[in-house]
Amino acid sequence: MKVIDISQSVAGSTAVWPGDHPFALDWTMRRDRGDSVNVAAAYLSMHTGTHADGPFHVLDEGLRAAGLPLDAYLGKAVVVDAVGSAALTPDTVSDVKLRKAQRILFRTRASVNVGEFPNDFAAITPELAELLVKKGIRLVGTDAPSVDPAESKSLDAHRILVAGGVAILENLMLSEVSAGKYTLIALPLKLTDADSSPVRAVLIDGKL
Repeated sequence: MKVIDISQSVAGSTAVWPGDHPFALDWTMRRDRGDSVNVAAAYLSMHTGTHADGPFHVLDEGLRAAGLPLDAYLGKAVVVDAVGSAALTPDTVSDVKLRKAQRILFRTRASVNVGEFPNDFAAITPELAELLVKKGIRLVGTDAPSVDPAESKSLDAHRILVAGGVAILENLMLSEVSAGKYTLIALPLKLTDADSSPVRAVLIDGKL
C-alpha cells in the first residue's frame, strides 16, 4: 500500500484566488519566549490550498462545511490525465466507465507552482458537469483552482454539480500521479458556519 499526498502545502507564499485573504500564521505561545508549549494560530480562507467546495459557496440555502456527507470524500477514485486540454468536456471521460468510477480527479497540469495563481486553466464544461451528475458520480476533483473558468460569474459547473449532489475538490496536486484507480481520502473539517473547508487529500495505491 502506497500513500500519495495530493495536497498543496500551505504557507504565506501559497497563492490564493485574486482578492482572497492570503494565509497568515502567528504564535499564541512560544517556548523560546518562556511558554511551556508552542501554539500556532492561523488566518486563512477556506479556499486556501487543497479544499472542498461546499454547496453554501454558491447557494444561499446550501449545506455548510460541517454538514457535508463524509462518505463522498472517502472511497474509490479514478485519476484522469487531461494535461493539454483547453477544457474538460464529455470527450475527456470517454474512456472512463463512469457508473463504476464514483469519484473522478482530473490531472490538467504537468506541474503546479503553489506560489503562482494560474489565470488560464482547464475548467469543467456544463455539458461534462451534467454528464457526471447523470452517471451518478459522487465527487469531482481538479488540480485547478476552480471547476469553472477564472472569469466565470455564473459558475455553471459549480451549480450543476452541487444541484446534483456531487462533491467538489479543488487545488489538488496530481502532477506526479499516474492515471488509474485509487482510494481517495480527503475529509473536510467540521466547520459549523463555513461555506467550504481545507482538506488533507491523499490517494491510496493498493489495498487498504
